[in-house]
Amino acid sequence: MPTSPRTFRRRLLAAGLAFGLMSGGSGHALAADYDVLIRGGLVFDGTGAEGRAADVAIQGDRIVVVGEIPESATAAMVVDAAGKYVSPGFIDTHSHAAPGIETPELAPAISVLTQGITTAMINPDGGGPADLRPQVAAIEANRPGVNVIPMIGHNGVRQAVMGLENRKPTATELAEMQGLVRQAMTFGALGMSSGPFYVPGKYADTAEIVALAKVAAEFPNAFHTSHIRDESSYDIGVLASVAELIEVSRQTGITGVVSHMKMLGPMVWGLSDDAVKMIDAARAEGLSIWADQYPYAASSTGLSAALVPGWAQEGGREALAKRLQNPEQRALIREGMVENLARRAGANAVMISSHSADPSLEGMRLDDIARRKLQDPLDTAIDILIQGGAGIVSFNMNEKDVELLMQQPWMMTSSDGALVTFGEGAEHPRAYGAYPRKLRRYVIERQVVSMAQAIHSSSGLPAQVFAIADRGVLKPGAFADVLVFNPETVRDVATYPKPHAYSEGMDFVFVNGKAAIVDGQVTTERHGRVILRGK
Repeated sequence: MPTSPRTFRRRLLAAGLAFGLMSGGSGHALAADYDVLIRGGLVFDGTGAEGRAADVAIQGDRIVVVGEIPESATAAMVVDAAGKYVSPGFIDTHSHAAPGIETPELAPAISVLTQGITTAMINPDGGGPADLRPQVAAIEANRPGVNVIPMIGHNGVRQAVMGLENRKPTATELAEMQGLVRQAMTFGALGMSSGPFYVPGKYADTAEIVALAKVAAEFPNAFHTSHIRDESSYDIGVLASVAELIEVSRQTGITGVVSHMKMLGPMVWGLSDDAVKMIDAARAEGLSIWADQYPYAASSTGLSAALVPGWAQEGGREALAKRLQNPEQRALIREGMVENLARRAGANAVMISSHSADPSLEGMRLDDIARRKLQDPLDTAIDILIQGGAGIVSFNMNEKDVELLMQQPWMMTSSDGALVTFGEGAEHPRAYGAYPRKLRRYVIERQVVSMAQAIHSSSGLPAQVFAIADRGVLKPGAFADVLVFNPETVRDVATYPKPHAYSEGMDFVFVNGKAAIVDGQVTTERHGRVILRGK
């Protein structure tokens, strides 16, 4: 049974009290050699090196020693890590923690912390605001439980300048968009995200993305991470979409990242081998091309993005609803939805995860709803779209593709998970379980990748690719984002039928040197920071 928020709050208070007792008071802390001493664990330092027996000492917000520490050394808090693994905190390269983390209710980020994630990169898929300043102010005002890195999103910028129109920008509009990207990068964004699969980025050509990426590339170590234009065979196809991302990097010199890389739908299963060869060739050319991936064979998106032809999405939900109520346009849109539903592996592969007009549909498959209503599944989908749309979980990937991609040395780990109120909606389980799932299913049970590689892909590699200074590794001088987890118990608990369940096995989590989880229980204090360029 998933733990309820009320029970978790009781545990929070208990863990906070326990930590206070272990700290021993300010006088004792002043007499100690270190603030935290983690003894006897198998240390995976995030570089990809195999684990080694070592102690880890923390002073303030930094790691000060990794190695053998004398038995006489003292600390305000001593963690016995015998039989456990010690690693850097995980960096989620594709997180939908915003806007939740901007609110006091969700700022603790419990579902994130319990996965071992200590840093979340927000505003992926081209999303987020065109002006990052209010967002950052809201996050800082509520003091997040994890570190947060805001990216500047192309879709947010385009919508601020052009709305949801399906056309190329004028020279003036393009210059205005470039100005917004430059403003965000100057403010402190580390890089730019795009999502040409989604409206309004769908209406941008490669030249527009290049023009904005050139601005981001003016800043040292900038990057462009993208929900590529097509992960399936909707229009240009998945391979051409990977090629588009590579071309943006070729023209700008910017680091390029294929976000949540996948082969979506039976029509493209098996193309992962070709995609790997494309990326390897680009890297051999000298381009900095990478990817990230969540460890599930099901994706999640909006019903309209999944099924509705791009032209019909212009103007947003209300405009789409009006078109669908026009018999002639409905027929045209429906015709285009036939192949798109096949790309999603059929009506049984589509599960409604959120639908505010009728929450009773949440957790049901599209074909089941259609049978209840005595309808064709496409007509059921259209009715849902007219009522405001829905979020979906789509079971459309092949495990062989998932595993082949995971094994690549340039593949990072991400969650693509939202930060949501516990118990609300049929959320994708990745919001609660992505990182422990990778460790349990793909390392310990299936041995698809080694523990060292899984940890590197979740910590040191993202820190390297995205130039996140002094994080992602366990070494003296690095920020003390540290995990102590039990390889016997670490696992995801969230499932598709019951997604609201916190992961298990993260016994201790430190964020900037402070305990965020103690003996498996989240503490009451929050220690995350907003990480900005040059600050």
